[in-house]
Amino acid sequence: MDFSTLGGNLLGTIPFGDIVLYFTPLNLFLFAVMLGFTLLIAVSKTETQVEATFMKLGNTDVKVGSKEFKQRRFLSVICGIASAGAMITGDLFNFTLFMALIGIVNIGIVSAVRQVSVLNSAFNYGLIAMMCSLPLFGGAAIVLASSGTLSLLVLNQMHATPMMIFGALLMLLGILGECGVAPFFASKAEMFRTPGSPFLVIIHLSSLFVIIRAVEILLLVLW
Repeated sequence: MDFSTLGGNLLGTIPFGDIVLYFTPLNLFLFAVMLGFTLLIAVSKTETQVEATFMKLGNTDVKVGSKEFKQRRFLSVICGIASAGAMITGDLFNFTLFMALIGIVNIGIVSAVRQVSVLNSAFNYGLIAMMCSLPLFGGAAIVLASSGTLSLLVLNQMHATPMMIFGALLMLLGILGECGVAPFFASKAEMFRTPGSPFLVIIHLSSLFVIIRAVEILLLVLW
């Protein structure tokens, strides 16, 4: 399956040696949305989250402290930039690097929270992310060994071999673990109970966009 079928006409490329950024309408849209939301997070202010209190008559205001807010905002911006980079990279290995970075900063976004349940969930998610880094990078290595390249522009022109298919499926397993989506979502769900909605939305948004991008990459490599 070619680029025009998935994301529209190829608008252009920017080569950096073996690394080639390529642009289609789909990739540019995903890239622009991620950068736009990252900009909103960068200029956002501390929020007060109102939580419903069961068995009581009133609600509870939960505030994010200034020090915690600055740390989480910085890591959220890094997460947004890494996600935006994953949207336009034309190199399979760089995509895996962006994936690993997203997994790390997702843990860091909630690392300053002083809630045991949230920290336990972040720890469990961290274990899943570390274990899934093996199939993530291992799959990319198998694709490289079986095809001789990691460039999506070149892989798109090649016929998929059984080893390339196996490597791509390993990468998919690693991507699912790094993003914390099904079947690994249980290790990440409790993290969203912490206050600070803009920072949590970037975790959701990055996972959603990365899965869309991963599907595109798998179709380019395998179809």
